[in-house]
Amino acid sequence: MASNLDKLYDKITDYDKIAIRYNVKIEGPALKPEEDPEVVDILPQEEGTLRTIALDVLYGDKDKCDEDTAKALESGEDPLNLINEGLMKGMDGVSALYTKGEFFLPDLMLAGDAMMSGVALCEDKLGHKADTKAPVVCCAVEGDPHDIGKNLILMFLNANGYDAIDLGRDVPSADVVKAVEENKPALVTATALMTTTMTAFGKIVALLQEAGIDTPVGCGGGAVRRDFVEETPQTFYGVEAYHVPKLADAIVDDGKTWEDIRNEYADIVGEYVAAYS
Repeated sequence: MASNLDKLYDKITDYDKIAIRYNVKIEGPALKPEEDPEVVDILPQEEGTLRTIALDVLYGDKDKCDEDTAKALESGEDPLNLINEGLMKGMDGVSALYTKGEFFLPDLMLAGDAMMSGVALCEDKLGHKADTKAPVVCCAVEGDPHDIGKNLILMFLNANGYDAIDLGRDVPSADVVKAVEENKPALVTATALMTTTMTAFGKIVALLQEAGIDTPVGCGGGAVRRDFVEETPQTFYGVEAYHVPKLADAIVDDGKTWEDIRNEYADIVGEYVAAYS
């Protein structure tokens, strides 16, 4: 027996008028991620292997990405081309949607796993790691077990052609300096979630200066503030994980110093940043 509500629905014939009456905008079906205008400009346009692999990354489908990448390699596709024009293009699309607030942390992490797994297959075929812009040493500081921010930085750096060296979490300051001495990075990123561990930033810089190393140290995390970071020389406050590749580009390509980044942060990352306003 039909309910009164069902009977009411049966009488409604003009849903457009109802939408107008209650100021509801009827937008139609949601856009697919690959139909977003910014993503359209990023992804390979022609249907084929590169677009398929880019979409696998965009949708965070690691198993399909592995399968499609392996097939492409078996058919003779160039591993470097698959990395640069397929896997990384997919991750660029994810980054664009994440920056706009249309993708979220789970989307980013799934896509990052898919991309890195595909890159590993390509590097196995190459017999060596793909060329990178520069190494960047990344850590969650001593005493701090929280590494989500650090992991996001790793994903964005890897997706933008950097050799992101993951030291892990709760990393002793002396180990950070040792990694810098061994890898000669363009940049160090150090993250902390807790106020009790933020003091490690200053300890890292003190040890670097003691060793005569002037590598910039980007510092960030949940409880971190700009004014605290800038009490220590050789540092700058990193606001968002997706900013890090642009900051690294500024150092590698334009020769920017830590002081330049403090003064030009918003211009370098290309957007308004409240902490630097």
